[in-house]
Amino acid sequence: MDLNQIQSYCTWYIISDCYIDSLIRYGARLEIYRRTSRVVTVVDRFVQQAQRIPEKAFLIYEGVTYTYGELEERSNRVARVFGDAVKEGDTVALLMSNEPDFLSVWFGFCKLGCAVAFLNTNIRSRSLLHCFRCCGAELLVVGAGNRCICRRLRKGMHSLCLTGCATSSERRSVRCLRSPTLYIFTSGTTGLPKAAVITHLQALKAAGGFWVYGATGSDVIYTPLPLYHSAASLVGIGGTIELGATCVLKKKFSASQFWHDCRKHNVTIFQYIGELCRYLCNQPTAENEKDHRVLMGVGNGLRQDVWREFHRRFGDIRMCEIYGSTEGNLCFMNHIGKIGAVGRSNFFYKLIFKYDLVKYDLVREEPVRDHSGFCQHVQKGETGLLLSKICSQSPFFGYAGSKQLTEKKILRDVFVTGDAYFNTGDLMAEDEDDFICFRDRVGDTFRWKGENVATTEVTEILGLVDFIQEASVYGVQVPGNEGRAGMAAVIVRPECTFDGKKLFSHVLRELPSYARPLFIRLQESLEMTSTFKQQKFALVESGFDPCSISQPLFFLDCSEKSYVPLTSSVYDSIVSGQRNV
Repeated sequence: MDLNQIQSYCTWYIISDCYIDSLIRYGARLEIYRRTSRVVTVVDRFVQQAQRIPEKAFLIYEGVTYTYGELEERSNRVARVFGDAVKEGDTVALLMSNEPDFLSVWFGFCKLGCAVAFLNTNIRSRSLLHCFRCCGAELLVVGAGNRCICRRLRKGMHSLCLTGCATSSERRSVRCLRSPTLYIFTSGTTGLPKAAVITHLQALKAAGGFWVYGATGSDVIYTPLPLYHSAASLVGIGGTIELGATCVLKKKFSASQFWHDCRKHNVTIFQYIGELCRYLCNQPTAENEKDHRVLMGVGNGLRQDVWREFHRRFGDIRMCEIYGSTEGNLCFMNHIGKIGAVGRSNFFYKLIFKYDLVKYDLVREEPVRDHSGFCQHVQKGETGLLLSKICSQSPFFGYAGSKQLTEKKILRDVFVTGDAYFNTGDLMAEDEDDFICFRDRVGDTFRWKGENVATTEVTEILGLVDFIQEASVYGVQVPGNEGRAGMAAVIVRPECTFDGKKLFSHVLRELPSYARPLFIRLQESLEMTSTFKQQKFALVESGFDPCSISQPLFFLDCSEKSYVPLTSSVYDSIVSGQRNV
């Protein structure tokens, strides 16, 4: 090991010590709350900050600044208006876009002792009704900009449009940190949304994220993500409150306005998720793109190729990956900034979170169990299914309105009879230095020619081709073949054209034969969730039949050493078995 490696290794441990110290101190505070009658919620912390720094800017929205004191007063007015409409313990559904009154309504109803369900403003009719009912909501509050959605709902729903509020109201105290405070709906690729139960304890844990990373009250945090998801509401707004900092709230993410906003408001921390950073990298190069005060990005889903390009384009910004699901019971945090890692474990961390990586059978789509019926640990560096033990330290509160959905996320008798683990559905690996890396979702990884194909790895490799702007990799069934063959939906950069020979040479050089996409589908856009995650279900279902797909299709032809147009005759030769794949 040379001097630079030694210095780097020592730096990692110094940073790790500071991180663990912060984590333990924040955890100790939550444990005191849990063990004593002193219950302090995120809204309580907001009230404390409003009393301590009433004139400080809490929220900046569309050029208007709202202080802690002003938002506190506004939330009290909401509580007063709706005080007779609800009782303590009721659930209120909130259908609003990103705006200051989203917070006023959220905090106002929490002060009345209600739980609040955040509804996704992109869902419609049947899904919206399902979300309202499954969380047991008594009332629907609709933002002025979302009234058109409400009109299309079935009659009989008790709904109110928020247009104005009156005076203050007495707050109702919370007696248990494990009581529900929010319902946040997970965005799945199939089926109806699931209402994840968020307790006061979970909300407090999420609110500590920025603080653990070293952020302070002087930071300005940029949140372009939708507030109805946990990243923006729990980590973003909750974290801002914990610090006593300022949040710049964007109504909707805009890649072209991102750096302008950061410079205008002296942003020091920004939140990202999914493909957001890729969208920034796809923007035209500008001379002043390193002219900003951004020091840190906090989020998840940042691929290695995008991470490196982001640093090259916009400077040495500390990118802090957070791994965790809305409903999950564990969290990893990459406090070191190692490219490609979602976190790093150690002895102290494992005392807090009891997690394991177990062998997973991709064909049978279930964990591998031994002759005694128990799961098997993977070796260091080996990919396995991430499980997190359910216990008093790391409870799993499940989903509202469905015990069956909650039970489906639990694996029982994992290592001993009677134990229970939360099934993350994620394939991960932990290396010799204890860095934890995300490999793939269980449903995304597929087998071809007897080998496992990780879509994230193939996507990163395709992203290195100069004419490819974006790619989504998935597996499709080919008649007469076991497993699924690789296929990629690709967006070509506006100034470029698709080059089948160049792509063929690239995948031949960079990927093993089983991982090379056999089929390419050109797209003008890729379907995304509201949190910038790729939606692959429709692509998988449509397969590779040129008669049913209007977009251009290409096939990896080894004899031509190129990706060639996938015509009907080529398709027929593949499905009939005349052409080997």
